[in-house]
Amino acid sequence: MSGPRQAPDTDVLVVGGGLVGASLACALQPLGYRVTLLEKIPPRTDASPSYDGRTLALGQASCRILDGLGLWPALAGSATPIRRVTVSEPGRPARVVLDAADMELDCFGHVVEARAFGQAVLDRLERLQGVSLVTPSEVTALDEAGKWRRVRTHTPDGEVDHVARLVVGADGAESTVRDLANIAAETHDYGQTAVICNVTPETPHQGQAFERLTASGPFALLPHVGERCGLVWSVPTDQAQALLQLSEGEFLAAATERSGGVLGPLRRLGRRSAYPLRRVVPARDTAPRLVLLGNAAHAIHPVGAQGFNLGLRDVAVLAEVLADQRLRVGETPDPGMPALLETYSAWRRDDQGATVNWTHDLVSLFGSDLPLTRTARGVAMAAVGLLPPLRRRIATRAMGYRGRVPRLALGEPLLLTMSDAP
Repeated sequence: MSGPRQAPDTDVLVVGGGLVGASLACALQPLGYRVTLLEKIPPRTDASPSYDGRTLALGQASCRILDGLGLWPALAGSATPIRRVTVSEPGRPARVVLDAADMELDCFGHVVEARAFGQAVLDRLERLQGVSLVTPSEVTALDEAGKWRRVRTHTPDGEVDHVARLVVGADGAESTVRDLANIAAETHDYGQTAVICNVTPETPHQGQAFERLTASGPFALLPHVGERCGLVWSVPTDQAQALLQLSEGEFLAAATERSGGVLGPLRRLGRRSAYPLRRVVPARDTAPRLVLLGNAAHAIHPVGAQGFNLGLRDVAVLAEVLADQRLRVGETPDPGMPALLETYSAWRRDDQGATVNWTHDLVSLFGSDLPLTRTARGVAMAAVGLLPPLRRRIATRAMGYRGRVPRLALGEPLLLTMSDAP
């Protein structure tokens, strides 16, 4: 019986061809790296991680990152600007309203469909030299080999071994790479499931987003193409199946009630799907010649719509760390050098930790029915609603500008010349 087939050596092996992994491949290719992207589900199918029905709310920083990766031109035509955000709690008058015009902004970001994003990123990957997409391919083993990592995969044609100077785990919250690298992860089950779909309200959304924070989970309406809205409804997991099985009329009536009627009755319903909600935080995000990105490094609750935005900032920072080293040494650097991975991890620590904790605390705060907690959050909502500096701070954070911001998120080029170097 023959052994595994040996694939050509590569510089960076990205495991996970979803939105974060594919974006990283686009970011690294201009730096001169040979990039291999492994994905266990073939693209351009409904089961592909890039082709589901999710609605992605992209902060302004994320839109700029995508523009720097050459992806935004393909998305701009179907992207919907978020011009106003209203956050409220049922049964309470206090609310927070963030208006981009009040902050002299055109918008806070844009809403795009994950399916459209997947199409754009795959189309771009097909045009990039030095990037190989291997699918279907499932990782089964991971070994250290000095200045290389050896990754064994299972494919329809048999076992294949890949050798790379850096392995990137971008394979989601249930990361196989993380498990094979023996990186422990703390998991918290919120006991909630997000039901997502597209709906069409009676009243045009006019670029407005609404989020209602309830004890059973947040409910959000996001402005979408035309008059549609993306709906994200978090419910206790034991209620999710019943919600999925409601007739169209029953579901729309229940969703209209939960929305508080902010856009009038909801009239049309798209396909519904559901995702269990958990927080997954690894003990560390790097190992020798290995780094975790996206949900593999930080799976969080969708309240505030920060998950994918956080993953895109991972991509931008890793690419910038490698680009700056290239400028210093005058050639494409070894991407798995321990010092570079340490620099990346240190840079991302504050943003990742703060975002993970903020989303978790928000869910915990609004998930409590204790009288003292209800009073505290009412006071907090009123204070934010009355104080412009607090609203600006929240909006700035939600747009992706916190702490040290990568160049791509500022609309600056990834590759600097010597005269541009700090």
